[in-house]
Amino acid sequence: MKLNRFWAISRKEFLHIIRDPRSLGMAIAIPMILLLLFGYALTLDVDRVPIVVWDQNESEMSREFISRFTGSCYFLLKAQVSNYHDIERAIDSGKAFAALIIPTDFDKRINSGRRVSTQLIVDGSDSNTATITIGYVDTVAFNYSRDLVIRQIERIGGSLEIREPVDLRPRAWFNADLESKNSIVPGLIAVIMMVIAALLTSLTVAREWERGTMEQLISTPVRGSELILGKLFPYFAIGMFDVLIAVLMGEFLFQVPLRGSAGLLFAMAAIFLAGALSLGIVISILARTQLLASQLAMVVTFLPSFLLSGFVYAIDNMPQAIQVMTYFIPATYFVTLLKGIYLKGVGLEVLIMEAVLLTLFGIVMVILANVGFNKKLE
Repeated sequence: MKLNRFWAISRKEFLHIIRDPRSLGMAIAIPMILLLLFGYALTLDVDRVPIVVWDQNESEMSREFISRFTGSCYFLLKAQVSNYHDIERAIDSGKAFAALIIPTDFDKRINSGRRVSTQLIVDGSDSNTATITIGYVDTVAFNYSRDLVIRQIERIGGSLEIREPVDLRPRAWFNADLESKNSIVPGLIAVIMMVIAALLTSLTVAREWERGTMEQLISTPVRGSELILGKLFPYFAIGMFDVLIAVLMGEFLFQVPLRGSAGLLFAMAAIFLAGALSLGIVISILARTQLLASQLAMVVTFLPSFLLSGFVYAIDNMPQAIQVMTYFIPATYFVTLLKGIYLKGVGLEVLIMEAVLLTLFGIVMVILANVGFNKKLE
C-alpha cells in the first residue's frame, strides 16, 4: 500500500463530504439530534402517574391517606370523582392511568383496629407501567399503615416500640438514584454510532457505481485495499468526532457520570467504528445502488442494535433462540463495554471478553470489505 494513493482517495472523499452538505449534516447533526430526542424522550422511569380518587369516606383520615399520593412525585392527582362511570371514562380517555377508591367505612374500620380494603384500578394496556404503579401504591399504603400503627401504640402505651420482623434497606449500586438516563445514554451512543456509521459508508461504493466514476477509479493504479481504506478514513474521523460530541453531551447535558477510563472508551469506540464503517462498505459493495444500500443498512444495523443489543430489553429475558442471535450483534458487546466504563468504572480486567469479541468483529469486517471489492468491471 502506498500512502500517497491512500491519501488521494481520502482527500477525494473528504472533498465530496464537504461539497455535499447533506452528507456532512447526516454525519454530525443526526447523532446530536437522535441523542437529544432519545435521551429526553426514551425513559424507563415511571413518575407523575395520573390518578383519580373516589373518596367515599370524606374523613380526615381518608384525606390524609390521599395526601400521601398528592405529596409524592410519583403520582399526579387529576380529579376527584364520585362514581365508577367517571373512573371508566377517565381511564378510557387516557386522562388517568389509575384510580383509587376509598370505602365509606375507611375511618371507622381503622379506628376499631380492623383491616380496611381500598380498591386500586390501573390501566393494564401498559403492563410494565401498571406493575410499577401497583408497587408504588403498595409502598404508600404500607407506609401509611405503619404510621397509623405507630400513632396508636404511642397513644396507648407511649413507651412501646415497633420492631419489624424484617428490616429491608434496599440499595442500588452504580446508579443509586435508579435514573434510566444513566443506562440509556451510554447504550444510545452505541446504537446511534452503529446506525450512522453503516449508513454513511453504505452509500460510498454504490454512489461511485451510480455516477459512473467507478470505471475511472478502476482504471487508476489505486489498489482495492487503498480505495477501501481511503474511503473509510474520512468517515472514521467524522465518527470519532461524533463520539466526542456524544460523550460531552452525556457529561454536561444529561449529567451521566463517566466513572471509567475515557481513553479506553475512545479506544473501544474506534474499534467499533472501524467495524461498523466496514460493514457499511460491505453492504455498499453488495447492493450497487444507493437506495438498496441504505435500506439494507437500516435493516442490518438499526433493528438488531436497538432491539437485541440489551440497550432497551434485557437479553436474559429473551427466548433462548433469540439470546443466541444476540452473540452475532456487535452492538451487544459495545453496549456492555460502555455501561461498564460509564457506570461501573471497570476496565479490561472485567470487560476483556467483550473487548476481544468487538476487536474480532472489527478485523473481520475490514477484511471482508477489502476482499469483497473487486477492482474490475463485471
